Amino acid sequence: MDMEYEADLLTLVDDEGQEHEFEIIDELENDDGHFMALVPTQQSPEELSSDAETYYIFEVVEEDGEELLQEVENDELLDKLADIFENRFQEAYYDEDEE
Repeated sequence: MDMEYEADLLTLVDDEGQEHEFEIIDELENDDGHFMALVPTQQSPEELSSDAETYYIFEVVEEDGEELLQEVENDELLDKLADIFENRFQEAYYDEDEE
């Protein structure tokens, strides 16, 4: 079976007005809110050669009818979300290997 993969990309603008492109690698909605795990599409050679891929967790919030992403500032919540995303990544990775 031929499976095509199409990345779900979005562009974020930082405080200095610079654009950064990210791929959405997972989304999670729970009692704490709606969150996205994003990985930068343009990584430096140092980041690519590191043992772990760098990803970021953002909260999806609605402001004036528009969805915006904001940093998760609560360290306890961020740790909880990282654990959930890591478990989901592991499950997806091992499920793919078994097929």
